[in-house]
Amino acid sequence: MLNITEYSVELVKDPFGILDGKRYEFILDLDVPDDDELYCDNGVYARVIFSVADSGTRIVKYELRERSTDRFLEIDLEDEELAAFAQFCQEELESGIDV
Repeated sequence: MLNITEYSVELVKDPFGILDGKRYEFILDLDVPDDDELYCDNGVYARVIFSVADSGTRIVKYELRERSTDRFLEIDLEDEELAAFAQFCQEELESGIDV
C-alpha cells in the first residue's frame, strides 16, 4: 500500500466558468515500499486533480511522477489505491484547509 507522507493542494482557477463545481490539484508525496513496481530511488509523487461538484466528488485525473526528475511514470494504480487517494482528498477538503 502507498503511504502519503506530505501533500499540498491548490484550487484550479476556472476564469471562464466552464467546469462544473470546483477542481483542486493535490500533490501527494508517496512512501513506496522498495519491492513495489512503482518504487524509484529518487522518490515518487502523485499529481491528482480532484473534483467537488453537486453531483459528488471524484478523481478527474492523476499522474505518477519521479520526484527528482519529474519524469512521468506509465503505471496505473489499482482501484483500492485510487479509492484511498480519493478518500484522502475528500477528508482533507472536509477538514477545512484554506485553499
